[in-house]
Amino acid sequence: MQWYEAEVLQLELRIKSGEIAKGANVFYGSSSFTLWKSIKEDLAPHHVENIAFGGSTIEACVYFFERLVPLCEPKSIIFYAGDNDIGNGAYHSDVMAHFETLLAKRAKTLSGIKFTFISIKPSPARHNQLHRIRLLNSYVKARLDELDNVHYLDIHSLMYTPDGMPNHELFQEDGLHMNKKGYTIWRNVLLSHASKIFL
Repeated sequence: MQWYEAEVLQLELRIKSGEIAKGANVFYGSSSFTLWKSIKEDLAPHHVENIAFGGSTIEACVYFFERLVPLCEPKSIIFYAGDNDIGNGAYHSDVMAHFETLLAKRAKTLSGIKFTFISIKPSPARHNQLHRIRLLNSYVKARLDELDNVHYLDIHSLMYTPDGMPNHELFQEDGLHMNKKGYTIWRNVLLSHASKIFL
């Protein structure tokens, strides 16, 4: 986890200094959040703060959870990660186990806090791994359906072309990270479910 340490340390310092305000709806996860530079404006008037770190996996988010998330005293948690686990070749069973650990940590320290999982996007660059992405999304949805005060937010199904292929128009040239059109879809879905997600 040393690869993430410098960025996590900076986030930790920004929270402690007040640059990242406490008591917000906290976005935690990977670069899909990190690169969403207009997130505060896009989701206004909801008070959001972004503590995602680039390249992170669900495993990494579990590892750094205590250092970042409780420190924010969040009103709610919006989580996105999983593509990098799959892209790195992690076993499906291991990714599911890491997600279960994440749920356990949230239940232990922030049990009354709303938790939203944004489904893993169908990146064109990972077209050959779509089956694994869908399997993980299905597992997470089924798991969250068993719990209270949690929400599975489907953006995955909205990011295909009419012929069922991942929509290149929503992504940057790398086929992995989203462009403004992609984030517009996320913004609209989040705002349409705001009463379930934000406080």
